[in-house]
This record gives sequence, C-alpha cells and structure tokens, in this order.
Amino acid sequence: MTPLRTGLALAITVGLFYALCALVWVLAPGPFLGFMNSLFHGMDFSTMVQPRPFAWQEFLMALLVLSTWAFFAGAFFAWLSNRLTR
Repeated sequence: MTPLRTGLALAITVGLFYALCALVWVLAPGPFLGFMNSLFHGMDFSTMVQPRPFAWQEFLMALLVLSTWAFFAGAFFAWLSNRLTR
C-alpha cells in the first residue's frame, strides 16, 4: 500500500460520506433525527437540535477537519501495515 494514495482515498471517502450525511440532514431533518436516535440505541438527540439556517462555513470547516484527519489516519494505516507485513 502506498501511504499517500491510501490516505487520499480515505480522505475522499470520508469527505463524500460527510457531504451526503449533511445533504440528508438538510433535506429530511425529522426522519434523519429518528434514524440517528435509532442508530445510537434510542439516545434522544432532539434536545440538541436548534432551528437555524444551514451554515456553509461550518459545513466546510467540518469537511476540512474530517478529511484531513482521515488522510493522516489512512496514511498511517498504510505505513503501519507495510511495516508489519515485512
């Protein structure tokens, strides 16, 4: 595995899935909130939701942070995997 390619692949994957998640939230917040409550074994996230308009700046900042973290995690994973298989 090439660390840079693996890191880039993971960063792109995480970025796309985060954008898809945000899109679903914007299009259907009620059903999405119900899904999240079920996903986390019945925890109620509704008290954390505050009505406000979609903030592009916050979306882009989270996208950047998650993609950067994923890049480094993927690169480290490939590097470590290469070291352990030698």
